[in-house]
Amino acid sequence: MNHIVLYQPEIPQNTGNIMRTCVATNTKLHLIKPLGFSLDEKYLKRCSANYMEHLNYEVYEDFNEFKTKNRGTYYYFTRYGKKPHTSFDYKNEDNRELYFIFGKESSGIPKEILQDDLDHCMRIPMTSDVRALNLSNCCAIVIYEVLRQQNYNDLLRYEPHKGKDFLLK
Repeated sequence: MNHIVLYQPEIPQNTGNIMRTCVATNTKLHLIKPLGFSLDEKYLKRCSANYMEHLNYEVYEDFNEFKTKNRGTYYYFTRYGKKPHTSFDYKNEDNRELYFIFGKESSGIPKEILQDDLDHCMRIPMTSDVRALNLSNCCAIVIYEVLRQQNYNDLLRYEPHKGKDFLLK
């Protein structure tokens, strides 16, 4: 299974968008406190477009609790990473749990956490004119690259409400 991990997210709109992406991609979301918002907040639910009932998520008090409860391969996204996100093999033929960890909007993932696994620190390539992309955009870019390499697992390749042949009618 694929997992998105948000380390101390601050902006409810970003987390709401990421929640929707997680539901769309059958990805589990992990939220590490402190959060910059309440999960009951009306704005968060509006951003996730009321998909919260379908969201598989868990909340942790700190990064140590998260690590204790979750075994697998961790990938860290940081503007200080030197490898592009596309340089890793996510096919996951041995069915490992894959965790894609993103830091808080203002300051990212603490250096102390990153230094423990420099081989899995990466960044999404961009120009020098931009410090970082929006957090929810980064999560979408990464999880869809992972799913592309995994042949999109069991995700639908057509719009389910109108049917496969909607454009042919």
